[in-house]
Amino acid sequence: MSILIDSSSNVLVQGITGGEGKFHTEQMKQYGTEVVAGVTPGKGGDGVLGVPVYNSVKEATSDHEIDVSVIFVPAKFAKDAILESVDNGVELVVCITENIPVHDMSQVYHYVEKHTDSQLIGPNCPGVISPGASKVGILPGEVFEKGNIGIVSRSGTLTYEISSELTDNGLGQSTVVGIGGDQIVGTNFVDVLEDFDRDPQTELIVLVGEIGGSEEERAAEYIDENLSTPTVGYIAGFRAPEGKRMGHAGAIVSGEEGTAETKAKVLEDHGVPVGRSPVELAELAAEAMES
Repeated sequence: MSILIDSSSNVLVQGITGGEGKFHTEQMKQYGTEVVAGVTPGKGGDGVLGVPVYNSVKEATSDHEIDVSVIFVPAKFAKDAILESVDNGVELVVCITENIPVHDMSQVYHYVEKHTDSQLIGPNCPGVISPGASKVGILPGEVFEKGNIGIVSRSGTLTYEISSELTDNGLGQSTVVGIGGDQIVGTNFVDVLEDFDRDPQTELIVLVGEIGGSEEERAAEYIDENLSTPTVGYIAGFRAPEGKRMGHAGAIVSGEEGTAETKAKVLEDHGVPVGRSPVELAELAAEAMES
């Protein structure tokens, strides 16, 4: 079992005829993902890599059962793309697009939360993969291996590095979720931790945070009070300078708050061991799995 996606998930690609959309559609199909349709306004009736293209999500959902939509459209169109999917009943929307205006995401977040039953992953995220079953997004499938460790991460590239380190040490993954590092994202740590805790395949959770914000602190409290699944952590940015944004829009330290050390201390105070490097994290994960 896995969370969010599995081998039966039918995927729609919004922006499929663009360079990024076409490239990653091919990668997803090669991995085994069931990509059943694509959407690009004005390109309806065409086909990409054997995938039928529609002018709208409404047209696509009338011809296909769609479980997941993945979005590869320019930032100025992303808000409408997300709303189009959720308004047509797509249960899981994965938005890869970065640089979406905060005002747009504020409106999207509240609309999805209050008026739909859909779940949004991202934006500015690498996506989701259930190794050996399906991947949705831009994650490089070769660094992941099927197993029993669930990973939830704010980072993209670091997610690949940590997953590769785990895989190299014989520690496979159940599902890996990149929630994105923007100031406003559709799904937070707690949402994914709750899903992993209910998943019988997931025996250990790895939480990958980064500097800035307070999501890791909230996750630490939730883990301490609610989680039965063992959890280990890693925080990116132990050497980050104060006041400088590092990578994501949400990764910025103000004063003594939001630093890697303060986040690590909070997690450790709530019983979550924190590695200071991907290698140390893999060692902590191996110890936790053995026990």
